[in-house]
Amino acid sequence: MIYNIRKIFTILSLMILGGVLVYNCEPEPDSLGEQLFLDGAANGKEVPYDITAYNISNNDTIRADANTLYNLLGSTANTSATGVLGAFNESQFGMQKATYFTQLRLPANDPDFGTNAVVDSVVLVLKPIYRSDSITTTTDENYVYSDGNVDAKKVVNTYPAVKYGKAKKKMNIQVQEVIDFMNGYNDPVYSNTNFAVNSTVLGSKEFSGNVNAITITKDSDGSSLFSSAAGFRIPLSPTFFQSKIIAKKGQPELKDVSNFIRYFRGLKISVEESDGYLFQFYPNDMELIMYYKNDKDENGTNTRPQLKYSFSIGSANAHSGYYQYDRSGALQYSFGDQTIGDKKLYAQGMGGNSIGVKLPAPTIDKLKKMYQDQKAAIISAKIRLYIDDTVWSNPYAKPSAFTILQGDKDTNGKTVFDYTTDYSVLGSASTFVPFRTYDTTEGYYYEFTVTQSLKDIVESGKDYKDKFYKIDLAQFISTSAGSLAGFKYTSRPFSMGRTVFVGTDPSNVKNAKLRVTYGTK
Repeated sequence: MIYNIRKIFTILSLMILGGVLVYNCEPEPDSLGEQLFLDGAANGKEVPYDITAYNISNNDTIRADANTLYNLLGSTANTSATGVLGAFNESQFGMQKATYFTQLRLPANDPDFGTNAVVDSVVLVLKPIYRSDSITTTTDENYVYSDGNVDAKKVVNTYPAVKYGKAKKKMNIQVQEVIDFMNGYNDPVYSNTNFAVNSTVLGSKEFSGNVNAITITKDSDGSSLFSSAAGFRIPLSPTFFQSKIIAKKGQPELKDVSNFIRYFRGLKISVEESDGYLFQFYPNDMELIMYYKNDKDENGTNTRPQLKYSFSIGSANAHSGYYQYDRSGALQYSFGDQTIGDKKLYAQGMGGNSIGVKLPAPTIDKLKKMYQDQKAAIISAKIRLYIDDTVWSNPYAKPSAFTILQGDKDTNGKTVFDYTTDYSVLGSASTFVPFRTYDTTEGYYYEFTVTQSLKDIVESGKDYKDKFYKIDLAQFISTSAGSLAGFKYTSRPFSMGRTVFVGTDPSNVKNAKLRVTYGTK
């Protein structure tokens, strides 16, 4: 992404400092304020300072229910939130496996399936996120549509799903019946919750990593016989749905929602393998379709037409993600040392580790002394973190989204979080850039803007003893109006990425640092 650097930095510094800025005619495009000068200042300089960077354990657990995976704020936010399926195993983080649970409901209570209704087929349709710009089309001009043996043409458009991991692997996706009650839509569920299931598999299908959009038209007049949006269709047992649904016509189990979700408690969707890749899908776009036939008298003839019954499987149902981890084969590493820091930082989404950053007292003392003695005003401040390419050099996608929060202790000594003051002051400005990415000859690194929050400490004298930053591989969720929904609402519950960064390691030239640009008169 290309930004208007002068405009961003000019507005940023004016809002923070309230001063008049003069910038060099040849600004460095990848620097935050290096060429900016304050109130006719004679120089501006960027200086690196020590920080304490460490791993924060989230116990491989995160809240992963309908309110976090599907729709955080009702109809006002996160309408495109995602669920995750799959499994991925590699040497640095070990194995991570994602399973999905969902309730289902009847579209209307007490359904009437007609006389002598018999289920033909049932299909669960997943809608993985896919690359729409990569398409393969196959056409069968001699296709025969099975319902009525109609001569037809079948066109299949195939797209690759967006995957994280070993993209060329195939995995078997299976569906089972949940036998535990999954509670209500608003009840919290954490990602280590594994609801019990019936051991009988309702259906399974090999997933090659692609999704298909299908269109079938009559040869005779070109009219549509069947069409489906891009998705992955898993056939389920007709016998099960015959006895579970059709045979219960008129009985209490189908009379109301409360009875139904305690009778048919939900579905578990999982992969059989323990290594391959993770992929995301849209929970609200899932479909569960039952095709059946019943008796229909047309002028004395029983025609038994095929009918379609679509269950409600998206909105208003309880959903949850179940995430399993096996770290036994992973690299062992120091963890959570807030005094000297950790040499390597293992950031991972979906309940994996976060990154913590503390500003050591010697660093703050130096900045305060410069401010008091030299009137050195902070123009910009950023935390620089390098990807550790000695252990993390691979084809997996590099992180493109982060959240950064400021942690502190409340009056009761409890750790609390909020947006950094950079987000609070400038978060709504279109010119605010919370982090930048740099791919250089010296390495791949990220810089996180902490200008205002550092100025609060250095120039206003606010207490910083318990303050720290928490960085996650995720993004803040916005409302439909475009504003941030709140610091608690992020994509962490379904963020598939992971990366190893260089932490606090003085022997490493890519040591994590705070880089401060200041101006003096």
